Amino acid sequence: MSAHSLPVVDLENLDLDALRTVTHEIGFFHLAGHGIDQRLTDDLIAAARAFFALPEAEKLEIENVHSPQFRGYTRVGGERTQGYVDWREQLDIGPERAAVYPVDPARPWDVLHGPNLWPARVPQLRDLALEWMARAQDVGLRLIRGWASSLGAPADFFDAAFDDPDPLLKIARYPGHDGSVTGQGVGSHKDVGALTLLYPEPTSTGFQVETGTRDGGTAWLGVDPIPGHFLVNIGELLEVATGGYLRATVHRVLPPAAGTDRVSLPFFLNPGYDQSLPTVLLLPELAAAARGVGSDEHGGTLHARYGLNALKSRLRAHPNVTERYHRDLLDLPALRT
Repeated sequence: MSAHSLPVVDLENLDLDALRTVTHEIGFFHLAGHGIDQRLTDDLIAAARAFFALPEAEKLEIENVHSPQFRGYTRVGGERTQGYVDWREQLDIGPERAAVYPVDPARPWDVLHGPNLWPARVPQLRDLALEWMARAQDVGLRLIRGWASSLGAPADFFDAAFDDPDPLLKIARYPGHDGSVTGQGVGSHKDVGALTLLYPEPTSTGFQVETGTRDGGTAWLGVDPIPGHFLVNIGELLEVATGGYLRATVHRVLPPAAGTDRVSLPFFLNPGYDQSLPTVLLLPELAAAARGVGSDEHGGTLHARYGLNALKSRLRAHPNVTERYHRDLLDLPALRT
């Protein structure tokens, strides 16, 4: 498959059969017709570049080690996927909420609620990021309703789970190098939420999707961005809700070439941490093609409740925050499987 072989879905003129088919067969597509003003996206990327250009000491003023909610800045090499170091720096931004204290042990995901950390030297980043997240959330909810309809359920079938969602925006920069440091920008993984809207800079390279081969093996498909389009994939929650009919696909990012870098905006639309997506009663012909629910990238259990998946992922990805604030959570049985 070539780098341009992923299908394009037009949200403005949404073809439900095409939406269902591509996320059953591949799990990834380019999205046109989303309606987000390109100037807003460009302004957000410019603000992100202004932040990443700050001296390291100033970026570390909002390092995520200061946030029990895993928000703020992660330095290059500060995150892990599959236990290996990812070569990117990033800002993690969620809904602006009050921190929960004390946390009910029956609701451990409540440790993820809280405020964001914002850079004082780039004040425009806050408003741009929050506005962009609101627009991306609207796009994601339209897709969620499209999937419900495409599967034979009412369009509002999943709506209740998203009454008070817990989305996440990562603003990521991948520094280029000669490959001697690490082979991964971000290691191979599935996304833990409902869906991901990724906006990569138009000239960026290195994003790869795992695909099947004719002999039953797997291969990596390099995906070039299309200017003005999102790259969309579903997360594990929709795989669980459809018994594996819709596919959460493994993907990864390779480091850019030495002397270059890449900025991207992955937005993860998730239900509330305490919510589970209802199970879709598939039409018989769809149910016959469902593959069952797989494991997470570590071979562990995929939980229907979003908060358990999210918390397990954050604890593994950011050991510095886990060690400082949440060592006790590592002993919870649901987070060890």
